[in-house]
Amino acid sequence: MSIYDYSVPNTKGESISLGDYKGKVIIVVNTATGCGFTPQYKDLEAMYEKYHDKGLEIIDVPCNQFAGQTPGTDEEIHEFCTLKYKTQFSQMKKSDVNGENALPLFEYLKSQKGFEGFGKGMKAKLMETMMKKTDKNYKTNPDIKWNFTKFVVDKNGEVVARFEPTADMKELDKCVASLL
Repeated sequence: MSIYDYSVPNTKGESISLGDYKGKVIIVVNTATGCGFTPQYKDLEAMYEKYHDKGLEIIDVPCNQFAGQTPGTDEEIHEFCTLKYKTQFSQMKKSDVNGENALPLFEYLKSQKGFEGFGKGMKAKLMETMMKKTDKNYKTNPDIKWNFTKFVVDKNGEVVARFEPTADMKELDKCVASLL
């Protein structure tokens, strides 16, 4: 299997094949509208505007699995993102990324790039403290830990990087730029 064998439902419930993105660099991200990391939409949109013409696509999958921080309908989520952050990239149907109802795409992504830690800094320490309370095995399982976990796929369909929500967005930008 490759990333191109998967599809995701868009906000209308239509199946979007990742095969449509062959030859592109892709960021797949699970998002939330009411999270401390929600301002990352601004950085993602800036990257999209900067690199879209060079071959970047962003697939935004809203998810309400983390502290219920994406409570709205698909339409409300889309309206929030386009009005507040002027997002132009593809937003999909709100979906699970962990557990028995997880999108198969996310099961694949996690199998390709597991969790490698939150990095350093205050946000990383806060995430570690929270994870110790909610998932004692968080360090050893590949599950998505929180909103705004980003997977980067190269032009050949290989999952080349995973960025936790605590990662510096400048590092994500450097990774994407190196693949275009």
